[in-house]
Amino acid sequence: MSTPVTSTHHPSWRRRRLDPDHALGLRLTLGATAVFLVLVPFTLLALLVLGAWAPLHRLDMGVTHALHGHALDHPAWVALMRVWTNVFSPMPLRAVILLVVIWLLRRGARRLALWVATTMAAGGLSGPLLKLLVGRDRPELLDPVARAAGFSFPSGHALNATLAAGVLLLVFLPYAGRGVWRVALWVAALLVAVVTGLSRVALGVHFTSDVFGGWLLGVAVVAATTAAFTSWRAHTGLRPVSPVRDGVAPEVERHPDAA
Repeated sequence: MSTPVTSTHHPSWRRRRLDPDHALGLRLTLGATAVFLVLVPFTLLALLVLGAWAPLHRLDMGVTHALHGHALDHPAWVALMRVWTNVFSPMPLRAVILLVVIWLLRRGARRLALWVATTMAAGGLSGPLLKLLVGRDRPELLDPVARAAGFSFPSGHALNATLAAGVLLLVFLPYAGRGVWRVALWVAALLVAVVTGLSRVALGVHFTSDVFGGWLLGVAVVAATTAAFTSWRAHTGLRPVSPVRDGVAPEVERHPDAA
């Protein structure tokens, strides 16, 4: 009597990566895809800046001169933009993030504190490095309303505002509930990132493409570290989360030691 042969079926790599039953592989794939989709436009923009692509240069100069003319005619607008750009400059934002890290450590949320610090450090180091690699000069204007040192692409203010806004949003979403406070938190995060970037163009110290580069790089860094953190969660058996809905560690609200 012949013994039946038992065949084992091994799903293909592609099937395992996209199978909802394999949460870690699926989340790693989705996270990597999200980072890739953000890095592609950033890389393209950086190449266009390096190549001094004429249409982009004309767009940058047109926006810069238009806003500079508006600034010269409206000193109150300039004063408001100066206040905003100073309040939400990289150093004050880093100080706020440091306080959040200390608060998380005191609550026992060591891994979440590490994620916050890693995200800010990774983005904060990549910005100056890319500035040196691209080497783009800042706008040169007659009668400037503000001055800034160093190279221009990507905007450090836009990058760090995006990093800080993304980190604070994903940390505090679990505390916002499901109503108006959640909407307010999203609006506040978007305002910090968007207006900080726009303030740099309004003051004539960055081109529009510099600011877009800072935004894109900031989103890419937050997406990459968030994908890594949520994948670690799945690997350790914590329940899956949707970061844009639940934050990166919703359990920290009630059980800090879990994060």
